[in-house]
Amino acid sequence: MIFIDTGAFVARYVERDQYHGLAKDLWGRIAVERLPCFTSNAVLAETLTLLGRRASYPFAAAKARMLYASEALTILRTDRDDELLAVERFTKHADLHVSFVDCLSFALMEREGISRAFAFDQHFSLVGFRLYG
Repeated sequence: MIFIDTGAFVARYVERDQYHGLAKDLWGRIAVERLPCFTSNAVLAETLTLLGRRASYPFAAAKARMLYASEALTILRTDRDDELLAVERFTKHADLHVSFVDCLSFALMEREGISRAFAFDQHFSLVGFRLYG
């Protein structure tokens, strides 16, 4: 199982992204290994906003429709307990300047027992998760 963070989606779809080549390789590996992929509605919201700004809003909307229709991607949603845990993580990791969306992701990963993240920032590894790749 692997949790997909915003950076992995953006790098996959934006050719001028600094991690685009690596992302293509890692997405290919995920397909070959048939890894169950998870993300969250918060990560997708962040992703679509960035895709709209870096590419175009119609491009982002097309990717949104594709991602929401994908049977290879499970989209997790937080509940109140997850969000309160995320607030605790946000406070605990304030020195790391972690985003609240990342803290929501940490809470979901803990809830679902997901230990690996496909991410290009180090926040996941700094709080104890393994980075894919």
